[in-house]
Amino acid sequence: MQDLDRIYQDNYIKVYRYILSISGDPHLAEDITQETFFKALQKLNSFRGDCSLTTWLCRIARNNYLNHKNRQTRSQNYLKQHPPEDAGSESIEQELIRKEQAVEIIAAMQKLDDPYKEVFSLRAFSDLSFIEIGKIFGKNDSWARVTYHRAKIKEKEELKDEY
Repeated sequence: MQDLDRIYQDNYIKVYRYILSISGDPHLAEDITQETFFKALQKLNSFRGDCSLTTWLCRIARNNYLNHKNRQTRSQNYLKQHPPEDAGSESIEQELIRKEQAVEIIAAMQKLDDPYKEVFSLRAFSDLSFIEIGKIFGKNDSWARVTYHRAKIKEKEELKDEY
């Protein structure tokens, strides 16, 4: 049990910062991070050790985040096809649209496209090596280095244009 506590303490902030950087939503990042450690605990025996534990956790977190986004998209599509009957109060669809707009505003501030945003976030906020980043994306460390370098250039250009 002490090992599990240590894994959590050593990796929580890295996983949280990674998800926060790609989602822009601290509450969602907290939920996804908790879900990540829950799933990792269930599948700890399947960890093969061919990458670092942090890389493995970030990969689980990324998959959880993508699954969340897919569920959100399916829910929005369903609500568009089946609007709620109560038109007097703010509908679930309107609330989802309002939340989506908030996420879009935050995403607009980030300005980087994927995979640049994710690679930059993993390197800058989670202190992962290029090898670990490459493994998360199923690529090599050279790909991660080039992508990170391009992300830095895009970020500098964006900041230069903004100021």
